[in-house]
Amino acid sequence: MNALTQSQDKLPAQEQSRDEPALLPPVDVLEDATGITLYADLPGVPKDKLQLRVEGDQLMLEADLALSVPQGMEAQYAEVRLSRYRRAFTLSKELDADKVNAELTQGILRVRIPKAEHAQPRKIDVRLS
Repeated sequence: MNALTQSQDKLPAQEQSRDEPALLPPVDVLEDATGITLYADLPGVPKDKLQLRVEGDQLMLEADLALSVPQGMEAQYAEVRLSRYRRAFTLSKELDADKVNAELTQGILRVRIPKAEHAQPRKIDVRLS
């Protein structure tokens, strides 16, 4: 059961108005019994240029690259010309969007989204009668 899906064209109104192109960061999604962990590769993104938010059932990720070029130098060739990342995911009702936490370490964003209480596995005690 996949509790997280990538949103294609379901961006909020404020995002639809932005016509600027953006990179789609590579993402790994791992699910376990207690929730989902999302790993996004965001090289060159400092914490202050990263926006992660939940809007309704959407998890929105936006980030700006901050790659510095040494003074007096100019890039003659660049494989990546865009300086912005953007990606959106739809969260299922199984996930608790109020308890999302995230950390950015060496260009890797780790987002943990726990399952809601009702979707957590639980042990049922059996009594003898």
